[in-house]
Amino acid sequence: MRRRFLPFSPWHLLLMPLALLFVLPLVQMVLTSFMTEREINRFPPKFIPSGLHLDGYRALFTESHILLWFGNTVLVSAISVASHLLLCSAAGYGFARLRFAGRGVAFLAVLATVMIPIQLLMIPTYLMFARLGIVDTLAAAFVPWLASAFGIFLMRQFFLSLPGELEEAARIDGASVWRTFVSIVLPLARPALATLAVFTLLSSWNDLLWPLVAISDDRRFTLQVGLATFQGMRRTEWSQLMAGNVVATVPLIVAFLIAQKRFIATMTFSGLKG
Repeated sequence: MRRRFLPFSPWHLLLMPLALLFVLPLVQMVLTSFMTEREINRFPPKFIPSGLHLDGYRALFTESHILLWFGNTVLVSAISVASHLLLCSAAGYGFARLRFAGRGVAFLAVLATVMIPIQLLMIPTYLMFARLGIVDTLAAAFVPWLASAFGIFLMRQFFLSLPGELEEAARIDGASVWRTFVSIVLPLARPALATLAVFTLLSSWNDLLWPLVAISDDRRFTLQVGLATFQGMRRTEWSQLMAGNVVATVPLIVAFLIAQKRFIATMTFSGLKG
């Protein structure tokens, strides 16, 4: 019946309106970035700009350090993603395949850290970074993102879904544990690695609270901290803020579209769907 009357699943009749509902704020952000301050502050509000006004983008690139902030964010996110892929995959493989005393207790201890609020860790983390001398540097922004309990859990679940016969065959052929991990397991874990990269990129790219505390030099701001400076107590530069949000959002959309298929594959095979 579905093939006769509908060229798609009936669930799409529900999902398409929901998708449009979630896309509307993004569309409105893009449209607002092309408005003048007068159009933005108009009442009743105007949703369609009278023209493609570039005042917000012009002020964004001439009156702020947007390119420097963008470069800082790219650097912080790149280091965070690379370290997550290396450390979380290695730790996840260890918890999934290696046998050692206290493995279950250690894994539960790692998962328990997820329940600790980030606000509770901010003061001791700041004091530790101050003693290390990395406060007010980009290192203070990416060091907390070198690894995460969620990344270890995600990779462990994916490694558990892989058949162990492949690793046993490699060991029979004389491959070491590290060689088996690098040459056989990691190539099979590309969907999980892509998913972990997307989650890490989203989290590190959008991080505002910790960089706001740890960094005070405006030339070392990340995008989110820099965009927050457009909002003042008495005045908000809405056109610049919306233009900056567009600049900050486009890379994330592109990254998700590139990794979308591998993301779905990970949700299917890693057992996280249930």
